[in-house]
Amino acid sequence: MGVPEIRVEELKKRLDAGENLFLLDVRDEFEYEISNIGGQLIPLAELAKRVNELDVNRNIVTICKMGPRGAKAAQVLHKAGFAHVWNLTGGIHAWSDRVDKSVRKY
Repeated sequence: MGVPEIRVEELKKRLDAGENLFLLDVRDEFEYEISNIGGQLIPLAELAKRVNELDVNRNIVTICKMGPRGAKAAQVLHKAGFAHVWNLTGGIHAWSDRVDKSVRKY
């Protein structure tokens, strides 16, 4: 089964409209320090054992560098009973390319 995806333009529109979305950044700490869009950092390697830190009722968007780790994170959350999870298509790179060029790519 595929993971639900959200495009960067849609995420930006929903955030600008004040929608209460939880941004979950699943990259490594050094990557998060280079650039981020304000999400909470829980590296993918730690997610399964830290899933209890997240609210199962929130709308969660998983974010990584280019998409694959975010998709894996969304799968982890779905298996843990989270119903409202989307992966950010193209990750931080797509955000930098199409929403905010000031977000550094690496």
